[in-house]
Formats: sequence, C-alpha cells, structure tokens
Amino acid sequence: MKQFALLGFLLLGGCGLQPMYAGGSHGPVARTLSDIDVGPIGGQHGWLVRNALVDRLGADGHGTARYHLDVELDDQITGFGIRSNNTVTRERRTLRARFKLIDASNQTVLLDATAGSDAGIDVVTSEYAVIAAEQTALENLAGEVADQIVSRVALYARQHPPAK
Repeated sequence: MKQFALLGFLLLGGCGLQPMYAGGSHGPVARTLSDIDVGPIGGQHGWLVRNALVDRLGADGHGTARYHLDVELDDQITGFGIRSNNTVTRERRTLRARFKLIDASNQTVLLDATAGSDAGIDVVTSEYAVIAAEQTALENLAGEVADQIVSRVALYARQHPPAK
C-alpha cells in the first residue's frame, strides 16, 4: 500500500502542476494581487462586487498601486415561468462583468475578459420574500463574479510574474 502512495506522489510531481500561490504572501501571484487598485463601480451591484474584490485581492491601499482593475457590470432580472393569469413564477438574475487589468504606469491593458453567473429565484405571493430573494441572489452573484475575476487575474499573474 505504501508503494502505491509513494508512486502516486512521484507521478504527481512529474505532471507539471504547480501551486498557484507558491511563496505565500511573498510569491509573485500574491504580490500582484495585493498591488491592484479596484476602480469605483456604479450601483448597488457595483458596490457589492468592488467590496468582494478588495477583500479577495488583499490590497493594502497604501501608496500607488502598480495595476488598476476596471469593471463594468450588467445586472438583469428576467421572468420566465408564467401562470395562466400571466404572472411570473420564476425569475433568473444574471450578473455579468467585463473587466480590464491595466498597468498603471503606461495604461496598457494587460487582461481584458468577462465573468458572470446567474441564479434562479422563485416568485411567491409575498412581495417582501421576492425582494429578499432577489437581494440574496445579488449578494451571492457578486461574490461568485469576484471569485472568477480574481482567479483570472491570479492566472495572469502566474503566467506573467512581476519584475522584482
């Protein structure tokens, strides 16, 4: 049994996989992420996404950031379940983001990509419950979109480590 475990570890080492955050907080990915300034994003959905990004990036906010992250959001709610009396029974909330990672020194766009997620919402007779469900969906979607953005930026940072 021990031979199989040892063989597995040896094979895993040869597959080319490397940890994304090698070096911890002093590694190239963590240094890049902490050196990103997130620009303002309009609306409640923008406030939620921006706060989630700032939390996940770990930017300290001291000094001039090396990179700038611009994010544009599109938040839509679409009804798609219809009763015989033409009332909606189900909604889909969709949050899409187009984001650009920009080198602050020369305004070069380093990464231009999109992220997005959606959530289903049951429409019930209580208007308060529907509003609460829409709000909860937005909060969850903001976190998911922020996670996708940070993952894409981290992958970029892994492939293009900053000069020391």
